[in-house]
Amino acid sequence: MASIAYFGPQGTFSEQAALAANRPDHTLVPEATVPEALAAVRHGHADLACVPVENSVEGAVSATMDALAVDEPLVAIAEIVLPVRFSLLAKPGTELGDITSVASHPHALAQVQGWLAKHLSHATQLAATSTAAAAVGVLDGQCGAAITAPVAADHYDLEVLETGIADVDDAVTRFLLLQRPGALPAPTGSDRTSIVAVAAYQRTGVLAEMLTELALRGINLSRIESRPMKGRLGEYRFYLDFDGHVAEQRIADALAALHRRCHEVRFLGSYPKADGTPTLAGTDNADADYAAAASWVTKVQQGRTG
Repeated sequence: MASIAYFGPQGTFSEQAALAANRPDHTLVPEATVPEALAAVRHGHADLACVPVENSVEGAVSATMDALAVDEPLVAIAEIVLPVRFSLLAKPGTELGDITSVASHPHALAQVQGWLAKHLSHATQLAATSTAAAAVGVLDGQCGAAITAPVAADHYDLEVLETGIADVDDAVTRFLLLQRPGALPAPTGSDRTSIVAVAAYQRTGVLAEMLTELALRGINLSRIESRPMKGRLGEYRFYLDFDGHVAEQRIADALAALHRRCHEVRFLGSYPKADGTPTLAGTDNADADYAAAASWVTKVQQGRTG
């Protein structure tokens, strides 16, 4: 049976995202880390991987970004965006006043500091490797309570003391569903393309040149992040998300231009946007415009200038 590896253990937001991917014919397989979830796909132990890529409050998930930039390429075929609402779990019979320590993943703790200050200011905050690992810590007696994804309550024999916890009401986390390179999702008119580009080192204006290639083709840049090259101080990888699908001529043309300008470009996929907003090509950048321009150039080359 087909499977989805996700950043586990059971009871994480990654599991919720994998469930939201709506692939009932796939079993869900928890992995201890993001790199291990991706490795499961690379080694053929799983068909898909579901991992977090960015949070609207805490920013990019560096473990995912770094793992996608190295080793065998993987490509995204879908994105899932989940509202971030946490639950507070503790052993049955526990009251808020009884809690002396609360654990969670650092990103999760950062997103509920206001709530904790108001309701659990007396409790020591402890970092865990995941929100689900914090729930396990409560069972093992390592902490008094855990801030977790709501789905954790389905897996652990703990009581939900509070739910819907969030300092930022509209906070969301974005996840990618990834597979080994192969057939890409067909264009939908509401697509996103993701790449990793290694710019030429110590070349003046190289980032401006890269962004200009997108702007000239009417491509909307929705995200840009940089991460250092390991062991190479001053050199960076740039992670870019932009509207459009590689099947569109303007996107393909931009990727070809970036490939010429950069030391390396890694294609991370073209996939439907979770929010369904339409992709706008801008003036003179539709496929028909590129086809007409190419036809004119061909005539010029053949001496048939009109």
